[in-house]
Amino acid sequence: MTGRTKILVVDDELIQRESLSGWFKKFGYEVDDADNVNKSMELLDQKDYDLVFLDLRMPDMNGITLLERIKTAYPLTQVVMLTACGSVETAVEAMKLGACDYVTKPVEPGDLVRIVEESLGQKQIVNEPMNSAPPNGSSDFRENLIGVSPCMRQLFSLINQIAKVDSPVLLQGETGTGKELVAKAIHANSERCYQPFIPINCGAFPETLLESELFGYESGAFTGALKAKKGRVEMAHGGTLFLDEVGEIPLKMQIDLLRVLEERTFQRVGGTRDLNVDFRLICATHRDLAKEIERGIFRQDFYYRLNVIEVEIPPLRGRVEDIPELARYFLDKIRAETNKPITGIHRDGLEFLQSYSWPGNVRELENAIERAVVLAKSRYLSKDDFGFLVRHSGQIIPQTLDESEKQHIGNILNLCGWNITKAAGVLDVSRITLRSKIKKYNLRPAAA
Repeated sequence: MTGRTKILVVDDELIQRESLSGWFKKFGYEVDDADNVNKSMELLDQKDYDLVFLDLRMPDMNGITLLERIKTAYPLTQVVMLTACGSVETAVEAMKLGACDYVTKPVEPGDLVRIVEESLGQKQIVNEPMNSAPPNGSSDFRENLIGVSPCMRQLFSLINQIAKVDSPVLLQGETGTGKELVAKAIHANSERCYQPFIPINCGAFPETLLESELFGYESGAFTGALKAKKGRVEMAHGGTLFLDEVGEIPLKMQIDLLRVLEERTFQRVGGTRDLNVDFRLICATHRDLAKEIERGIFRQDFYYRLNVIEVEIPPLRGRVEDIPELARYFLDKIRAETNKPITGIHRDGLEFLQSYSWPGNVRELENAIERAVVLAKSRYLSKDDFGFLVRHSGQIIPQTLDESEKQHIGNILNLCGWNITKAAGVLDVSRITLRSKIKKYNLRPAAA
């Protein structure tokens, strides 16, 4: 293993921490340790650990509870539970909550390499659910296809299944969900992966230009056509043709494309010669094509030809558990592009991102991270750095219990002119309790 593998040891016993840390460093890993929950979460905020060795019994929190917190905030970080007195029930509970292994102390040094390799092997399966990209210089087809949520696991499995066949695929989902990325993943895992992937946004061209973009044209076909040009259909020969926003294609061109799909031949604009073509078709739309058929603006026969295999891309609000990992991915990417010294995203920032509805889906999340990075005034992105999302959308983000209590107490104190006795009576608490809350939330009179 290389020194780039990062391990965090969380154990309140000094001897145990020093022993494990020493062994891991000997094997070439990068190791940090923590003796309590707060320190461990601070370290996790600062660095992307591949693996956490977590003691079951901690002085300030049960290890199972901490495991749950880690897997919620950092779903791709693998966790191995450590215990001096294990039980089957506890082991089962830990595995259900996402632990990748359960080890009884003392741990034999010879077992450590096996445990680490097996645990990191599980992480690779989660983080790389599909085959490696073909060595043809193509871009990373897994970009943004990040997730451990059930719906994303199901999507990854489906991609691998349908990549093995050559049937047309219709990708449906909201704008910004990553439909083109899914199309690239299907292509990259197919037997056509060494051939071109040719995309075209059908809604980006007027009808007259779309025809020549799809089918190409012969020299002299129209004014300005000084030489023949291949269209996207011809360029996709042997590979995959991706028609994005297929619902925007005019009726006449739907007929032309239907003929291409059925006969595997076409003519360039201004041409008379039939050209043979072989490609795999993948289409995408955010529209309800069944309703478009009822309205008479989409052909039923064309729809059935496209919709052999239908894939629904889940919206981001339907897989909130993937948001922390997506946010970190975009943060690393944008931080490198902007050279801004942003260390990470604070927990309250991640909680805020998970509470937002994301009408623009993954694309909106990437834009939000970029804006926050560019305008950030500290090394950590916090909830305040994403306040523009609420201001622009008008969405009300749910507050935590502490936030609600702080706001309510502050309002009552201001209404009572900061008369502690009167405010305590309104709040139905003792003056001692109220003073304790004022100290806890660092409340001050509005005029102060």
